[in-house]
Amino acid sequence: MPSSQQLSQRPRTLVVGGGYLGLYVAKNLQKKVRSLGGIVTVVDPLPYMTYQPFLPEVMGGSIEPRHITVPHARWLRHSELVRGSVVSIDHKAKEALVKGEDGEEFNIPYQDVVLAAGAITKTFPIPGLADAGIGVKRVEEAIYLRDHVQERIQFADNTDDPVARNRALRVVVVGGGFNGVETISELHDAAVLAAQRCRNITPADLDFQLVEAMGKIMPEVQEDSAKWVVEHLRDRGITVRLNTSLSDATDRHLKLVSMPGGDPVDEFDVDTLIWTAGVQANPMIRDTDLNVEQRGRLTVDATLRCVDADGNVIEGAWGAGDIAAVPDLSGGGLPDGTCVPNAQHAVRQAPVLASNLLAERYGQGEIKEYKHTNLGAVAGLGYGKGVAKIIKFPMHGFLAWAAHRGYHGMAMPTIERKIRVFSGWINQLIAGRDVWGLRNVNRPFDEFRKAASPKKKADSSK
Repeated sequence: MPSSQQLSQRPRTLVVGGGYLGLYVAKNLQKKVRSLGGIVTVVDPLPYMTYQPFLPEVMGGSIEPRHITVPHARWLRHSELVRGSVVSIDHKAKEALVKGEDGEEFNIPYQDVVLAAGAITKTFPIPGLADAGIGVKRVEEAIYLRDHVQERIQFADNTDDPVARNRALRVVVVGGGFNGVETISELHDAAVLAAQRCRNITPADLDFQLVEAMGKIMPEVQEDSAKWVVEHLRDRGITVRLNTSLSDATDRHLKLVSMPGGDPVDEFDVDTLIWTAGVQANPMIRDTDLNVEQRGRLTVDATLRCVDADGNVIEGAWGAGDIAAVPDLSGGGLPDGTCVPNAQHAVRQAPVLASNLLAERYGQGEIKEYKHTNLGAVAGLGYGKGVAKIIKFPMHGFLAWAAHRGYHGMAMPTIERKIRVFSGWINQLIAGRDVWGLRNVNRPFDEFRKAASPKKKADSSK
């Protein structure tokens, strides 16, 4: 990572965030900006982007975790990479305050800034949630859940304590959107395979529960398809609790209440609590002098340029993706008229933003508005099972699953990563799914420290 003294002195296009949008904006700009005397600088705390739609398949053992990441150093060789987080932005001064991974804070001057910091998990002040729960936004979380659920199944197969056994086999996912449904489906598929190989438990002993505060899951699909998914999950042995909310998770003892009344519904202990009940724009955007709308998103126009409260374009500031309220000119977006925050829009907004920035700053081409009609939605529900809405046509089962894999496989960034993902699926067809988890990945030094610790001498007087 370059230090503040090593940063380029060229006119800078600063890209805040190296996720899907930031990666592709930088990739589309880096050579052209460099040839015109400038430099593209990408600031992100991680050295790679993660293709989040594949996180459930990582949890289910269908995809190798590294294959859904794209290393910045390999694909942004003509960009300046800074490992750190943007603390604040003073656009009037054209400066960003950055905190490096070593804790040092320094300013990065820029000519243009692209806000592409995405979204973070949205939580509520539920007692115990921070200690008991885990989100599904990062590949590290997916790896942990893959290994943790498998380890709990193995523990349940070997314990004589019925209470501990039931708790270990209980997995609760809060949030019935695409992420929650895909997460519980993939984890359940992998858990069933593991349970079939156990001696003392069977798939019927698994207790997987999906908790959703609304009366409907997966708002992106038609109501008939959403009802089909609920029936499908219940037929597989997954409990789906609609109009139900989590009120307390202290010491992993969950208390569920009805919605909207708040009356007690159930309570029990759990070893695995997964939170997928929504996302919010990265809160770093509030530490800028750019305009932010009521939901905490950056205000931009259809050309992806930042605008002030009166709709006037702010020179040199751009935004798109999950962090921005991008107008949906197709008329098929959110109720407030903005684009749905998903990968389908991010992958298409990136080249438009890059092209428009080149047109405004360097006079190359014309500025165009972003417009994309939603092609539908696809979701995987485990191996060979899925649900989809392609344009206006609902699909269930194997064809929907194939559409899910086909779409996201092609949307996976870079040809090299596409090859790795598709070849992994082919290997799965031949050798089957590898669901076994690895032990103590988060504590790799335990065994060595145990061996290296001084041994206590036995008391000879005893």
